[in-house]
Parts: sequence; C-alpha cells; structure tokens
Amino acid sequence: MGTTDPPTRPSASARVLVVEDEATIRAAVEQALVDGGFVVGGRGHGGDLEQVLAGFRPDLVILDIMLPGRDGFRLLEVIREHTDAAVILLTARDGVDDRLRGLDSGADDYVIKPFLLAELVSRVRAVLRRRGRVPTAVQYGDLVIDEQSGTVSRAGGVLDLTATELRLLSYLFEERGRTVTKNQILTQVWGYDDYDPNIVEVHISGLRRKLEGRGPRIVHTVRGLGYRLSLPEPR
Repeated sequence: MGTTDPPTRPSASARVLVVEDEATIRAAVEQALVDGGFVVGGRGHGGDLEQVLAGFRPDLVILDIMLPGRDGFRLLEVIREHTDAAVILLTARDGVDDRLRGLDSGADDYVIKPFLLAELVSRVRAVLRRRGRVPTAVQYGDLVIDEQSGTVSRAGGVLDLTATELRLLSYLFEERGRTVTKNQILTQVWGYDDYDPNIVEVHISGLRRKLEGRGPRIVHTVRGLGYRLSLPEPR
C-alpha cells in the first residue's frame, strides 16, 4: 500500500462500512478510505449486519454482492429497512440486469471489479456530497481543495487554477504520498492514456508555478517514474 502523509481531517468525518468477503480487497479499500479521512468499519459477511448498522451508524456502505450467506441484494434490503445510509455496490458481476436490479433496489452507485482505489474513494465522496454528508473541501497542510465550488487556496490565498489543473491537483491529492505515472495521470485526469505524455509535463509545470507562488514545492518529480504530492519535510 505504501506510506502516505496524513491529511488534515475534517472534524466530523463520514463513517463508511465495507462489507466484502475477500480479505485482501477489504483491507485495501479500508486503508484507502482511512487515508482519505473517513472513519471506517469492515465485515467479511453480512450475518450481523443489523447489529453493525445500529452500532457503527454508517453514512455509507460499500457492499459486495457475492457474499456468503445473505447476498448483497438481500443485505441492501436490510440496509434500507434499518438506515438511510448511502450504498455503493461492489461486484465482479457486470451484467446490465444486475446493475439495474441494484440501482432499482436503492443503491446509489455500482462499481465493477477490478477497480482503482482512487476511483472508488472519489465515488464515495461524490455520493456522500450528493447526500450532504461530507464537507466539500479537503485540507492537506496549508492547501485547501473544494471541488464542488471549484476553488483552491494555499496559505490563505486563492489560486486561479484552470479546470484541468483542478482535476490534476485533485487526483494528486487522492494519491498523496504515492508516485503516479504519466499514463495514470492521463487516464484519471483526461480519461485516455493515448495522449502525448508531454501534456502532463505542461500542466504539472503550470500547476507548480501557481502552488509555489504561495509556498514551498509540494508536487515533486520522481525521476523516471512520475510525480508525487507530498508535504515539505519539517525543519
């Protein structure tokens, strides 16, 4: 998983419950959510879901469909009976009928395995934002990013970023402390990986210039690998 610098977390973090029977996937998802500033709980089955819902009181449940015992569709009914938590279905089944069944049963979103952890965390934020459950702004050191309003500030000063620079910075924030390649950036920010990789260098350069107008460098080049967002070492 790698080591990430801890973000400055909101005072009232949203609570996310992960119900997934594959331990490796569950652990990776839980860690990505913790790194994202969420309060996280996990279960490998839904046998005690009623008690977990009452005790943990999740704002959102990430729910695998193919579970031992009661499957995800049955557990979705349980969630709807006992709480108003948002639900993201997580499954390897990509048939249209399954997706429609889940959404018609009250799921808020549907993510198909395999998936990128950054994408899943972004979807969690998006669903919770629509429900008014999380602050729209996230903070990392002296950097504050508010994707909903489209504003970014550093050290108290608002930065004039383009829409692409905002998407780029938001992606680097989601992967903070980790090195991402140019192809990963192209896929996540532009939606394609067949653009000229030089476009990444151009936008990184512009973003750096604006960020460094308000403080020390936080977008670093990892030679031969890519880029990493990380806070300056304390002096």
